[in-house]
Amino acid sequence: MTWLIPPLIFFYGAFLCLFVGRTQRTFITLLAPVIALVSLLMLPMGNMAQVQFLGFELIFIRLDKLAFVFSLIFIIAAFLAAIYAWHVNDKIQQVSTLLYAGAALGGVLAGDLISLFLYWEITAVASVFLIWARRTPAAYATGMRYLLIQVGSGVLLLAGLLVHYNDTGSILFEHMGLVSTGTLLIFLAFGIKCAFPLMHNWLQDAYPAATVTGTVVLSSFTTKMAVYALARGYAGEEILIYIGAVMTLFPIFFAEIENDLRKVLAYSLNNQLGFMVVGVGIGTELALNGTAAHAFCHILYKSLLFMSVGAVLYRTGTSKASELGGLYKTMPITMVCCLVGAASISAFPLFSGFISKSLILDASAKNGYYLVWFALVVASAGVLSHSGIKIPYFTFFAHDSGKRPAEAPMHMRIAMIITASLCVIIGVFPSLLYQLLPYDVAYKPYTTSHVLAQMQLLCFALLAFVFLMIKGIHPPEVRGINLDSDWVYRKILPTTLSAWAASAMSVANTWRIGLQTQASEWIIGIRRLSSPGGLLAKGWGVNSMVFVVTLLLLLVLFLNLF
Repeated sequence: MTWLIPPLIFFYGAFLCLFVGRTQRTFITLLAPVIALVSLLMLPMGNMAQVQFLGFELIFIRLDKLAFVFSLIFIIAAFLAAIYAWHVNDKIQQVSTLLYAGAALGGVLAGDLISLFLYWEITAVASVFLIWARRTPAAYATGMRYLLIQVGSGVLLLAGLLVHYNDTGSILFEHMGLVSTGTLLIFLAFGIKCAFPLMHNWLQDAYPAATVTGTVVLSSFTTKMAVYALARGYAGEEILIYIGAVMTLFPIFFAEIENDLRKVLAYSLNNQLGFMVVGVGIGTELALNGTAAHAFCHILYKSLLFMSVGAVLYRTGTSKASELGGLYKTMPITMVCCLVGAASISAFPLFSGFISKSLILDASAKNGYYLVWFALVVASAGVLSHSGIKIPYFTFFAHDSGKRPAEAPMHMRIAMIITASLCVIIGVFPSLLYQLLPYDVAYKPYTTSHVLAQMQLLCFALLAFVFLMIKGIHPPEVRGINLDSDWVYRKILPTTLSAWAASAMSVANTWRIGLQTQASEWIIGIRRLSSPGGLLAKGWGVNSMVFVVTLLLLLVLFLNLF
């Protein structure tokens, strides 16, 4: 039944939320993911919900194992976010969350590029309200920048779609590769939403600016939908290996010096996306399994970290590391959940990150990308430093801020405990996740070599952090603004354009004054010609008039002939 496909269930919920009260809206946000999950599990593999539109056959449901694993984690994430946001009494946030989750789910299930484009744009428009819901001038400005970039991605996708259709006559969303202008435009559209290097700043700009619950929702969908799109359309493109490697490395520096812990997590998110992009670029069955598994696990542990920092922000009013510390005394459950998220993102054995990251590392080594493998190992150590240690240490232990907030509200604790439990269960029983992956590849993460190598890496990273802290070399947590590449379009370009505009206005004013002066002189000259005694005021003789008429007739004849 087309009207009961999973994305539409979220859309129905969003529509109902427009007309009911707070209690009903809360239950709808919880119930919609449950019904969507039942609907997803009842769907057979293959193409469904096919609709004829303007001569095109749109495929709103294309379900295979790759789409299934992303759809499943999207629905789980929506459910956990609904529990976490139980206290929210904001129709805008609740409606936009349902629309956003439904559109992201629809993008994963879309079987053609037109359907993908529709869902692509809905995610952009719906998600921006999670930023604007903070209702501050800064949030409005951030939301406008975010919307401009997200809609720009959609414009590139539409342009690429049109060029690709003109070249091939097909709108199917399948493996395309970088073979034409159209596929390059689509690739760039995916890259923007995946936060490729130099296209990434919207993520660090927007996510920390959203509401406490909005950031949790934002961290789950947009970038992972882009990862899925790359895996579907560009698996095996070697350039993605090197793009992904750069993505894993460059955020480490920014995350280390950043004071806002939600922005630290945003940089860390960029780092983790790099691992997935490398997996897509390698393109083997093992690597694509690693990408899908890492996306699944990443949504869980990144949501958990944003939840824990969000709970601290909710109770204390700040997420600045320089203003926090000592919170383990009054927020022990939040602290434990944060530690579970930190262990997961750092890929400690028995936690979810270990069983997913190992797939990508092994795929890079087995396919001869040894420098990339080394980059991923270095990036793994960096993740431990800025997310595995820095987030819990400076939030709960580093120094006593004097704050004694109450523990997170019950519903937030429930959401965090469920998410933390999933991180541990997947880490202890990896086969639960592996059997959902796109390809049947026999893989055992818990071998002696894997565990020893990872523990050595983690121990050395821990020792390095301790050494840096003892010697006072580690970047201090101080209030400040860190410059990233967005400085170019937020500061340099506006300043340059303002200078150019001022120069252009000055030139235009000079020309205007000159033209006005010249026009005034012409008007005075014409008035003199027509004034008494002027040339035009004199009577003309018959000979002169005949001569003028003859000239006009010759001009008309010339124009007619040529």
